[in-house]
Order: sequence, then C-alpha cells, then structure tokens
Amino acid sequence: MRVAFIIDPLVKLKAYKDSSVFMMREAAKRGHEVFAFEMQDLFLLGTVSASCSRLSLSDDNDNWCTVIATHTQPLTFFDAVLMRKDPPFDQEYLYATLLLSLAEEQGTRVVNHPRSLRDYNEKLAIEKFPQFIAPTLVSRHMGRIHGFIDDYKDVIVKKLDGMGGTSIFRVRADDPNRNAIIEVQTIDGSVSVMAQRYIPEISKGDKRVLVIDGKPVPFCLARIPKEGETRGNLAAGGRGVAQPLSKRDTEIAEALGPQLKADGLTIVGLDIIGDYLTEVNVTSPTCMVEIFEQAGFNSAALVIDALEMAG
Repeated sequence: MRVAFIIDPLVKLKAYKDSSVFMMREAAKRGHEVFAFEMQDLFLLGTVSASCSRLSLSDDNDNWCTVIATHTQPLTFFDAVLMRKDPPFDQEYLYATLLLSLAEEQGTRVVNHPRSLRDYNEKLAIEKFPQFIAPTLVSRHMGRIHGFIDDYKDVIVKKLDGMGGTSIFRVRADDPNRNAIIEVQTIDGSVSVMAQRYIPEISKGDKRVLVIDGKPVPFCLARIPKEGETRGNLAAGGRGVAQPLSKRDTEIAEALGPQLKADGLTIVGLDIIGDYLTEVNVTSPTCMVEIFEQAGFNSAALVIDALEMAG
C-alpha cells in the first residue's frame, strides 16, 4: 500500500513519543510505502493533490526519517491518507477537511473521515453520548455560567478549541477570581466555553482510551496530574501510567465504538475521568508509544491492520 500522512513539519515531530511516527514505522515494517505532507501542500486543480515526500523510516529517534523524493500526486494515488495535523481547528483546518471531502468523492480513502472531523468537536462531541458524561454546560452567557457554578460549587471551565490542557480553569463557587476567570474565558461573553462539574477522580488520572476501528485498545494511559495541578495532560506536566481498562472504561469504549466506526472514525482517543467521558479526540490522538513502551501493546498495528483490511 501507499500510505500518506498529513502532519506537522517533519523536523518538529518528536519521534521518541509521536504516535504518527509510530504508525509510519509500523507501516514501513510491513513493506508499505510511506509518504508525508503538510496541510499547506494540499491544493485543488481539477483533482485534489499535494506535494508529498516519500520517506525511508528508521528506529533512530534522532534521524528517524530520510526524504527519498518529493513529487506532486493526486490523493487518489494513495491507498489511504491519514489526517494527523495537530489542532488548532482553525479556518485553514476547516478548508483542508473540505478539500479532503472532495478527495473522497474522487476516490481517496481518508482517515479519519473529513466530515466527522468537522462534526466531532473534541469537547462538544461528548454530548452525542449523554449517558456517560458529568453535568455539562456550553454557553457564552456569563450569567448562565455563574449559575452553573452556583449549582455545582466546583467546576472546570475550558475553551472549546483548546488542546494539551491549555486554558482549563477549576473554579469554585467561593473563588475570589471567579468573575475575572469567566470574563477572560468567554472574552466578556463573546465566546462559548464548556463548564463541567469537577470530577475528583482526576487525582487518579485523566485516562486516554484508544478506540481503533471501533474496538477499544485493552490498555489506557492514565495521565496523572503533578502535585498542585488540576490538569493531567502530559503537555501540562502530567505523568503517564499505562494500565488495563477498568470495567467502566470498557463499557464506555464498547458502547461508543460502533458509532465511531460508522462515522468513519478509525483512530479515536477517548478521555475518561473516573466514570465519566470528558472528551472525544479525533484529530490526532496520541499516547500509542507510551502504551506500547509500558504495556507492550501495539496500537499502531491495529491501525495498519484496519487499513490493510479496507485496502
């Protein structure tokens, strides 16, 4: 197969922990041709095409790839194109998904499905599965947000387009900075945010549960906050600990799996705190390397299996 990855610049990828690199290496080990290009390399001139580089992969994390050649190809040249560009989900990202939808109409297989990348906002998508979530409000109305805080006393407030733990605040009803936090988060009521009842089990970790081709990976990565911190995200200093899925983790992942697969979402990262689903990550879910290194389970192999079966 010819497999292309839409990613951030190659020189910025941290090969020792990057899930996209992990998948590239798995594909190369199986004899597949691996290509990469950036979102800016996409263009439409009759057919959706891109200037793409064919890569040679190695296990050396300092020199993990070599560009063999760079050519312009229609996306139909590839057996699969994996959209792995990190957020933010801005206007250019939206345009890229629209181009990828056109590429699908022209016969290209795109993972994850471009329409679902648009439909599954990683924060709002939990509302598709209300039976698994904690009390949640989405609003830009500052008075309504304050009312939610009054009701639940201890609340997490986060932006709808944040990633890696950025712009996440824990707000208690008696917080003297409460007004200022809500004003800043909503930009004085002009931007919608999400407020969720605080889940104390965050102390045991914000669990990343991978769902590949509709089926849960049997191990998750519990991202445990550092002392004095509310956020478990690795980018915010959290410590990742691989562990088997709990009964509740499995229940949530197995319930969501068929719908995620039906919506064309082959690679998904669920975030679960305690018994509650908190995010559905579909743009570029991570933690594959940490799970492999600690638990020995190769999630990337499941991805390539799915591509091979469809191919």
